[in-house]
Amino acid sequence: MRMPAAENKQSYRIKGSKFYGYLKPCVSVSNFESQLDSIRSEYPDATHHCYAYRINPVRLKEFDQDDGEPGGTAGKPILNKMRSAELVNATLVVVRYFGGTKLGISGLIEAYGHTAELCIQSAKLQQIRLIKKFQITYPYPEQNIIEKLRNRWKLVEVDATYLEKATLTLGCPVDQADAFESELKQQTAWREFDYRVMGKDFCEN
Repeated sequence: MRMPAAENKQSYRIKGSKFYGYLKPCVSVSNFESQLDSIRSEYPDATHHCYAYRINPVRLKEFDQDDGEPGGTAGKPILNKMRSAELVNATLVVVRYFGGTKLGISGLIEAYGHTAELCIQSAKLQQIRLIKKFQITYPYPEQNIIEKLRNRWKLVEVDATYLEKATLTLGCPVDQADAFESELKQQTAWREFDYRVMGKDFCEN
């Protein structure tokens, strides 16, 4: 999975119609609504503001909107391009100014899909990994064991608290989480470790 590292804008023109595409990083529906309001303010006289979004790689939420275009000719082609590129935490809005010549159903699908593809192909994208979080509490003399575990399993530090004992929240790639937990159980059997599973999350590479 990938997400845009920054906003990317592209344009496309066919038979007089102008299309302006915006690919943006987006982490929530309210975040998207704010972005859409901003684009609508920039293009208040546009014929259509069509879009799709895919948010939260842990519990994916996706949506598309044709905004007055014939059903399935605008939002769905945009969403399909995002799916093909494995984009998450992203929104893609395509603004259209009608040029006087109707494009037809297939023409609209091609135009919206092509504008979305231009945005994705030219964007700077960053990888996203799904992780399972583990909170581990341990005495400081065990720090060297923790470091070995971090290196062996390519763990990502999510949070840390250092009081009488150290408490780390570490993320393990989900495809290795069961094996990592098995090793944690072995360690807690004869070391002063305590751990609990915190659930799934994601991290950016």
